[in-house]
Amino acid sequence: MAKYFPEMLAEHQNFIKKQHLFFIATAPLDAAGHVNLSPKGYDTLRILSSTEIAYLDLTGSGNETSGHINENARITFMFCAFEGPPMILRLYGSGKVILPETEEWDRMIGHFEMMPGARQIILAKIHKVQTSCGYSVPFMTYSRERETLNRSNTKKGEAELENYLREKNSSTIDGILTPLGKKLSNDSKTT
Repeated sequence: MAKYFPEMLAEHQNFIKKQHLFFIATAPLDAAGHVNLSPKGYDTLRILSSTEIAYLDLTGSGNETSGHINENARITFMFCAFEGPPMILRLYGSGKVILPETEEWDRMIGHFEMMPGARQIILAKIHKVQTSCGYSVPFMTYSRERETLNRSNTKKGEAELENYLREKNSSTIDGILTPLGKKLSNDSKTT
């Protein structure tokens, strides 16, 4: 049975801190647009308060979350118990994209260990927490993190990484410009 809370209780925060994997869901306003659901790993998530959470977002093959948040701010986090008692926990909120080389980035980045390809911080104000049974989620044992993304982002180097960001992370698959895309566009106009 689903239960709802206006903020993350201590037990919710403890559950979240034990998870090695979480999911982010966002969507554009246009009903014909694509809903995005992204798995996230590594030690990139931070609980800032009972109503605020953030994660260090790393360069990947797309940037849907950023574009959707920029358009409408809606974001959902989901955590599943793969070990121990069953539970699914969802956080519903409003997101904000924080880019490098901004004052807000400088204030926020101290919460994280810097990682190769860090492209933005996603900050969310949570307005609803939902827990549900998770009875059908299978047991799975955590082994280790994959290092493929870190190796790939390190190998690219700064210039190649910026070209990759420009090519793959400037807009969503539906053509919504991301904050990073706007910044890269403005940077190229001034040079």
